[in-house]
Amino acid sequence: MMSFDLNQMGAARKLLVVIAFTALITGCAKGTKPDAEGAVDEGAAGAESGATVGTIGGDASFAGTALEGKVISYEKEAINDPNNVLSIKTIYFGFDSSEISETDVEVIKHHGKYLSLNSDASMRLEGHTDERGAREYNVALADRRAQAVKKLLLYQGASASQITIISYGEEKPAAFGHDEESWSLNRRAELVYE
Repeated sequence: MMSFDLNQMGAARKLLVVIAFTALITGCAKGTKPDAEGAVDEGAAGAESGATVGTIGGDASFAGTALEGKVISYEKEAINDPNNVLSIKTIYFGFDSSEISETDVEVIKHHGKYLSLNSDASMRLEGHTDERGAREYNVALADRRAQAVKKLLLYQGASASQITIISYGEEKPAAFGHDEESWSLNRRAELVYE
């Protein structure tokens, strides 16, 4: 019968933890990359405001999405630049859902960062649904969609006083058809800067 000393077992566990930790750090270090090639230095004016400029495109996860090739800037007028990621002001949702897609989470994060760096900016979140469902249900669903967006904006540093919510439900459709294509365009939250 083989016997083990408890001290030897404790030492073996510690050794395994150290080996696993070392492997984890080594793996992470190999995956570390320098700043994205598309990053651009915006000069002293941007440094004073805390704004940054760069592009999205080096990350393969956004290849082929609305974010690919978009400029990132948090300067005051960036929300009016059609090439800026902040030009994306509509978040679409699945049927009967208030879950935000991974790409739209990134868009919302940029808007939240913009609001946090521009404390005088304010936004109205407008929640919408398609025509299916009872009016009361659709108003509640539209509100949940807008609240989900607001939660992410706040997480990025926006202030609650910068954001108001209006739930329209099915009242203001973006498309007037009665098919899946139209319904998918109507299931949305719109980010409206005031």
